[in-house]
Amino acid sequence: MNTEHAQVEPSARRIILAIILIAALGGMLYGYDTGIISSALLSISDDFQLTDFGKEAVTSAILVGGIVGAFVSGPISDRIGRKRTILLVALLFCAGGVLTSIVTDTLSMILARFFLGLAVGAITQIMPVYIAELSPAAIRGGSVVLFQVMIAVGQLLSYVIGYLIAGHWRIMFLLAIIPGLALFIGMLRLPESPRWLVSGGNKQAALKILQRVRGNDTLAQQELDTISQVNHNEQGSWRDLRTPWVRPALVAAIGIAILCQLTGINAVIYYAPTILRDAGFTTNASLLATIGVGVVLTVVTLLGSWLVDKIGRRKLMVLFIPVSIVALVVLGACFVGGNPEGSEKWIAVAAMLAYIAFNGGSLSVIIWLINSEVIPLFVRGKGTGLASVSLWTADLLVTLSTLSLISTFGAAATFWGYAVISLFAFIFVLLCVPETKGRTLEEIEASLRNGTFRPTQRGG
Repeated sequence: MNTEHAQVEPSARRIILAIILIAALGGMLYGYDTGIISSALLSISDDFQLTDFGKEAVTSAILVGGIVGAFVSGPISDRIGRKRTILLVALLFCAGGVLTSIVTDTLSMILARFFLGLAVGAITQIMPVYIAELSPAAIRGGSVVLFQVMIAVGQLLSYVIGYLIAGHWRIMFLLAIIPGLALFIGMLRLPESPRWLVSGGNKQAALKILQRVRGNDTLAQQELDTISQVNHNEQGSWRDLRTPWVRPALVAAIGIAILCQLTGINAVIYYAPTILRDAGFTTNASLLATIGVGVVLTVVTLLGSWLVDKIGRRKLMVLFIPVSIVALVVLGACFVGGNPEGSEKWIAVAAMLAYIAFNGGSLSVIIWLINSEVIPLFVRGKGTGLASVSLWTADLLVTLSTLSLISTFGAAATFWGYAVISLFAFIFVLLCVPETKGRTLEEIEASLRNGTFRPTQRGG
């Protein structure tokens, strides 16, 4: 496997770093806007007198918008380009932050959260693709996973702000416009994706950008030649996603997207304060424990961003998912017979943090990376959009059902259900998800075309 052409000269490292850092602001926005509801919901519920269903509706409205945003952003990015799409999404984030801060009733809150969700869903489709298409293969894993790192940072920031200004939920929402403006201003100076330019037949512009981001004319020309060999200036249709050789990539991307959510990660992130308060913790203690969730998630995501290029994407999931299953079993056991008492409360908190660490450090780290790596270029916008839609739909299902499941069947059964789904996710990774570490996007696409994509087809 030759990835020499995908490297970068030291002279170009500054522009690559700028691309990665500015683009990763999209992850911070996603993390903050989805995480802030965890703290804000406590005071919103009091102000608007929300029932359990009302809490789920307010929380999940952003996910419904996410489904729509992820679905439409793929074709838009294929048509007008990755950069212009991100600029539009940055403006949507700013508008959504304002709208959610000025609502006066439950319905307007739900509608404003839906509007904000359009931006959140779109950024999860377009940003990992943009980073992957500009990053050298040797550091692509860490570069794309930085998007997930910034999601964790955004969520942690939302927990800290939620604790510091508890009760002032309008200010919590309004603060999101700061990273939104930073993303818009920063993106104005970043280049377009060279792979998107090649797909539109503009090879000369693509070569200039590759020369800029690789720092070497020879390396840039070699990479352009490789992209051109795989791409034939074609833009695929939705029907092309059903092409037999594309299907294994779509199964891998959509499968990981769905399982990442059905294993319950966001149920814990969104409802941790509510679950802990119902378990007997004070509101202050619940919010502080949620900050602990954010810290753990940030640390393990940073670790994962290093491990994906060190040990590989697939191996990371194979090692971490079983531990997350054990943590869920222990967490569920703490709620057998009712809410935990005495030392059981702290065992439950420890199990919750362990689950966050090993699920968040594997499936949640890999999701956006696999999504952006395995889909072929000619349908990448639509394919990654469909995977993002699948993720948001699964997230919506979990968010709408978690509190109701706990109320109906109990917390123990609910967490054990997530453990069973996690076991299925482990089996799915073994059978359907290939190792993409160190391989160029074009090499991954070639394996799809020649039938050696799946682990079983490659001999493990």
